[in-house]
Amino acid sequence: MSHVNKVDQIKEISGVNPLKCMKCGKCSASCPSFNEMDIKPHQFVSYVQNGDVESLVKSKSLWKCLSCFACLERCPRDVKPAKLIDAARQIVVREKGATYLSPDEVPELLDEELPQQLLVSAFRRYRR
Repeated sequence: MSHVNKVDQIKEISGVNPLKCMKCGKCSASCPSFNEMDIKPHQFVSYVQNGDVESLVKSKSLWKCLSCFACLERCPRDVKPAKLIDAARQIVVREKGATYLSPDEVPELLDEELPQQLLVSAFRRYRR
């Protein structure tokens, strides 16, 4: 799958136009996972704009995003970085197919402080 095709896929899945971003950084400033991300939410938008999807899918930011949507609330241009991140996650999951993660691997990935609501939400979203 080409980079352009993946960018189009991210735009289609997310319903977001990344070109509306004015690089104000409000999304990143409101992100509770900011310190753990190698690519910050406002940078994520730039990567999509520039077609560098491979860097995004290899970044730890892809999985550090809490999907709390604080960035959606703060964005003055309605860019929705979390929806772009979620779309990139879905592309990764779809490419890896059924072999993405086995049930035996899940317990070692869990953190004691992980909100139970996050787990329930993830099961609902990815079991489709």
